Amino acid sequence: MGYDFFAFMDRMKYIKRWQLMRSVRDENIMEHSQQVAMLAHALAVINNKIYGGTADPAKAALYAVYHECSEVMTGDMPTPIKYFNKSILGAYKDLEDEACNKLLGTIPPELRGEFEPCIKPDTACYEYSLMKAADRLAAYVKCLEELRCGNKEFAKAEKSIKKDLLSRKMPEVEYFFQTFIESFDLSLDELDGLA
Repeated sequence: MGYDFFAFMDRMKYIKRWQLMRSVRDENIMEHSQQVAMLAHALAVINNKIYGGTADPAKAALYAVYHECSEVMTGDMPTPIKYFNKSILGAYKDLEDEACNKLLGTIPPELRGEFEPCIKPDTACYEYSLMKAADRLAAYVKCLEELRCGNKEFAKAEKSIKKDLLSRKMPEVEYFFQTFIESFDLSLDELDGLA
């Protein structure tokens, strides 16, 4: 008997993000998840090396790799709709949970225990908070990319996402802003060593 899990995961490349906005470049949830994984890993490393924390970078990155996996069954619900009111958000969270359960059923039983903590993460742990911040950071970087290309459609989103990120009072996020964000406004020729 074949198992469908990785065939489902492969379909992440077909699920588009930012559906309600005109984008210069389309983004899918597979590439988004890879970016969030890099950012979550970075935030965990910053937590440990700069602030003396004990975050697990691999755990944060794995949470990010799978954080959108339910969308292969649900599609990507645009943020303004998802958070329109508590009943919509609650219903969507239930739908995501059901999709995650269904996905777990597509993994052989002897492997399921290794994947379950990634697909249904511990939302109370700090690595999950780092992943959620990385998810917002990735959205912020997308806004910067679109604005750099002259797409003013993302101007309001850029401001609100930045405000949200900085309101979290996470030193890792503030460090990332101070150390890395400015470079996202540069062209390839302007990046250090290429000018």
